[in-house]
Amino acid sequence: MTTTITPPETRGPAAAPVSNSLTAGKLPNGAPWMVLGGSLLVSAGLFGVIAFSGAAFDWVGTFVVAALVYVATITLLSRIVEGSRRATDRFVTALVTGAFLLAMIPLISLSITVVTFGLNRFDAEFFTYSMRNVTGEGGGALHAIVGTVLMTGTAALISIPIGLMTSIYLVEYGRGRLARGITFLVDVMTGIPSIVAGLFAYALFAIFWGPGTRTGIAGAVALAVLMIPVVVRSSEEMLRLVPVELREAAYALGVPKWLTIVKVVLPTSIAGITTGIMLAIARVIGETAPLLIAAGFTNSMNYDMTEGRMQSLPVFVYTQYANQGNPPEAYLDRAWAAALTLILIVMVLNLVARLVARFFAPKYGR
Repeated sequence: MTTTITPPETRGPAAAPVSNSLTAGKLPNGAPWMVLGGSLLVSAGLFGVIAFSGAAFDWVGTFVVAALVYVATITLLSRIVEGSRRATDRFVTALVTGAFLLAMIPLISLSITVVTFGLNRFDAEFFTYSMRNVTGEGGGALHAIVGTVLMTGTAALISIPIGLMTSIYLVEYGRGRLARGITFLVDVMTGIPSIVAGLFAYALFAIFWGPGTRTGIAGAVALAVLMIPVVVRSSEEMLRLVPVELREAAYALGVPKWLTIVKVVLPTSIAGITTGIMLAIARVIGETAPLLIAAGFTNSMNYDMTEGRMQSLPVFVYTQYANQGNPPEAYLDRAWAAALTLILIVMVLNLVARLVARFFAPKYGR
């Protein structure tokens, strides 16, 4: 069989390229920004005309109308030039971006407000003095900071072992009705109001010390009740992410199950477990209602968890704002400074959790 090769000069014209509907047309790279700028100018001009009638310029309305004009314009232009699929993609992208910016507005506003007002009393006296015998200006929140550290630390000592062992049982040993019952109770505890935990701790200690008893250990128990389900749920998810092959390899070498958990499962998931624990602490450190009921509040230093009332930063913020004296600005400044301190503590805890997750992840430890 012979093959006939046609010389290049005798071949027919090249076939026309097939048109791709997805890349046939495309807006310029800077089109979204140009449309956004034009939308802002149109919206600002509209509200500027309204402002000439004597009304104040509406900044919120300007950005809302500009966003609506941008979404409609960019979708229409994309549909004309790029087709319906690309237009739908740009429409959804604009909605997602707008939702993100909308969610960031209260966060940025809150941060700016707290920092602006909190810096008025963010001084050495605020961190070295309590409110004992202080009725006006001056004083500090040292007793509240110490109380927050003591009660939150005690709550962590109570809840972390219980929550971690419960999660190990559910993942490694739990089967049948008991495991399902524990899972159900953990889910229920996750959604209980915080004030219920405070009432539980108050009622528990009232049985032993009598009605009206408020102590730091009662506040720690209330926080532990809120922490346990968070620790259980986060640790359980991290333990389930450990590959089954690692457990089976340890079993094949004759390693007992308990030693496999200690030497293989926990080190593999330690980064995620630590992150969950830190987030649980950050979640309860700002609770006010349970501590107000179980631990009460005081203006004096108290290092004894089992005797007398104990102040905390959230309750300190509440009491300074609710019980303003003369001058009221001093009480408000202390409240804002305590709120800023609490936010900084939570931020440090989250940074520690991220560092632990980064440096103690399995890929760094192998």
